[in-house]
Amino acid sequence: MMGEEVSDNTQAVLIAYGSNLSSGTETASQAFGHVVKTLQGGGLFINKISRLWQSQAWPNPQDPEYVNAVLSVKTLLEPTELLQFLHDVEADLGRVRGVHKNAPRVIDLDLIAYQRVILDGKDGIIVPHPRAADRGFVMGPLTDILPEWIHPLSGRTATELFAAVTVARDAHPID
Repeated sequence: MMGEEVSDNTQAVLIAYGSNLSSGTETASQAFGHVVKTLQGGGLFINKISRLWQSQAWPNPQDPEYVNAVLSVKTLLEPTELLQFLHDVEADLGRVRGVHKNAPRVIDLDLIAYQRVILDGKDGIIVPHPRAADRGFVMGPLTDILPEWIHPLSGRTATELFAAVTVARDAHPID
């Protein structure tokens, strides 16, 4: 699986990036480059990267705005191993878990989809991500790189899902 480009929209492994707090002297946008290098250093082959997108914080629009992106990757890691790796990267880059849900954060890495794999949480992981299809800050960036990606459960494309999002409808690319 490593090394060749994903041409089949059903075989993508998708990771969402989000941040709305600066990390030291880096803004959320600047930190994204560091995140990409960290993921590559951990053995992920980055196939495609969306533009950076911006949206109001959700559910509290008084929090700082978010910067988001989606990456399509190849990996030899199984879904649970990949999710643990993403959590380790978050911790290394300053993410503190246990704060209230949807709190502002330096980094958020979510496993959105792992090919056509469907996991229901029995192993501590739900794939595809249960709320990603409703979020403009995920579906918008995904349309940048794989507009015809097909959601494993709904059968709808990224483009169709983005048109129907209910959260972060204000998401837009950063110029």
